[in-house]
Amino acid sequence: MNGTMKAVVKTKRAAGAELLTLDIPKPGPYEVLVKVKATSICGTDVHIYRWDPWAEGRIANVPQTLGHEFAGEVVEVGKGVTRVKPGDVISSETHIPCGHCLQCLTGQMHICRDMKILGVDVNGCFAEYAVVPEVVCWKNDPSIPFEYASIQEPLGNAVYATLEGGGINGHTVAIFGEGPTGLFATGVARVSGATEIFVVGKNRHRLSIAKKMGADHTLHVDETDAVEYIMEKTGGTGVDVVLEMSGAPSAIASGLKVVRRGGRFTAFGIPSNDVTIDYANGIIFKGINLIGITGRKMFQTWFEVRNFLASKRLDVSPVITHVLPLEKFAEGFSILTSPEAECGKIVLKN
Repeated sequence: MNGTMKAVVKTKRAAGAELLTLDIPKPGPYEVLVKVKATSICGTDVHIYRWDPWAEGRIANVPQTLGHEFAGEVVEVGKGVTRVKPGDVISSETHIPCGHCLQCLTGQMHICRDMKILGVDVNGCFAEYAVVPEVVCWKNDPSIPFEYASIQEPLGNAVYATLEGGGINGHTVAIFGEGPTGLFATGVARVSGATEIFVVGKNRHRLSIAKKMGADHTLHVDETDAVEYIMEKTGGTGVDVVLEMSGAPSAIASGLKVVRRGGRFTAFGIPSNDVTIDYANGIIFKGINLIGITGRKMFQTWFEVRNFLASKRLDVSPVITHVLPLEKFAEGFSILTSPEAECGKIVLKN
């Protein structure tokens, strides 16, 4: 396919990005060209846009097109592609596995040793067209709107984190972190049978969204002692499951205090630096199950996400607070990075 396209490109190793006109990329062998219909902004994109120390140390290729969460239509396939065809509506697993390491060969592609990430290691999807390997293509249910299909990657994080380790049915749950993934996890916990849900955070707007997603209790960290409140509401026992979605050291410490003996602590949030924890009393003597979550299981989690969305059992609309044209990407980043951050998930559409 010939022609040009608009793309949001990190052009230099500094804050910001530019909307450029580029040639439409051509798919190589075992690759697929997708016309992007909707793409959503992730916290990782914010790190790269701001060009913080993480981005400085992680991003090797500049210039590079940003973005890794999307939904679109296949318009061209490269040699050797057999699983998808032009006209298919797809999204993409953003973790691109090597296919050869121990993890890939034993059913753990999501933690591939030599993984590349769309929009981080290779050109991403903040563009009118994007190229992705066939191995990460995921066929969407056509009934799922493009803006919802574009958030399956972070929703998959939430599904994996919430359901891994024995499910959530009949359990009490504390979710630390009110970002979009924490909000999605709230909805997943609610529709999956959690009996009482506590959401702890510091953004009032997002805590109000947590209520819409099914939280029974929303606790602002500056106004309520979350540990004291949760322990009182659970009769001193603590919750069955803690989902730590923020990476904040204080949240990790609080989560280890409120998880009950023999309960489950699911770690998803990424700390900025090393974290000191009470290893003996928080983990060993309580006999908890500690589960680390990265990405999504390929492709078990994607089946679960599709079922949640296609069945309409899970309503993610409260979390998607802004839908903007791709050209207004800077406005989207400005909203996300403002001190108030009165938003949930921001979707860019072509």
